[in-house]
Amino acid sequence: MSTASQAALADFKEQILQAKQQQTILRIAGGQTKNWYGNNLQGSPLLTKSYQGILDYEPEELVITVCAGTPLEEVELALNHHHQMLAFEPPHFGSLTTIGGMIAAGLAGPGRGHYGGIRDFVLGCKIMDGRGDILSFGGKVMKNVAGYDVSRLLPSSLGTLALLLEVPSKSFLNRSQAQPSTFQ
Repeated sequence: MSTASQAALADFKEQILQAKQQQTILRIAGGQTKNWYGNNLQGSPLLTKSYQGILDYEPEELVITVCAGTPLEEVELALNHHHQMLAFEPPHFGSLTTIGGMIAAGLAGPGRGHYGGIRDFVLGCKIMDGRGDILSFGGKVMKNVAGYDVSRLLPSSLGTLALLLEVPSKSFLNRSQAQPSTFQ
C-alpha cells in the first residue's frame, strides 16, 4: 500500500473519530455527482477522492479490485483495454463519478435486466466502520462468504452503513469488441 493510501486511510479514521467525539454527522462523498439522489444532504463531507486506484486486475479471471475513490471512467478504460465491461452498465453522472458512489447509489443501466444489478457483481468489500476500524468481507472469488454477506448490503445503501474503501467485482466480456479466437 502506498504512503498516499495510508495517509488517506489515517485521515478517514481521524475524521470519523472526531465526528464521533463531537457527535456530528458525516456524509461520505466521492465525486459528488449524485448529491441530488436520496434524502437532503446533511453533515460535513468525508471526501474519498484521495483513496483511488486499481489495486488488482486479473483480466483472465474477470475480476477487478479498486479503491472507492477511483473514477468510473478509469475503471471502464482499463476493462475496455481487455475487451471487458461492467455488465450492469452503470450510468455516468459526469466525469467525476466514482466506483464508491456507483455502488452506494446502486443504480444500473439497461444491462441490469439481462446481467443483473450491481449487487450481483460485488464479490467482497473492505470498509471502515464508525469506530475507524477496517473490516474485510468476502473476497475475489464467487463463493467466499461465511457469515453475513455485508458486501451485498452496500449497493443502494447511500453510504449509510460504512465507508467503502475497496471492492472486488466481476467484469464481463464485451462481446461487441471481442476478437474471434483462432486455433492452430
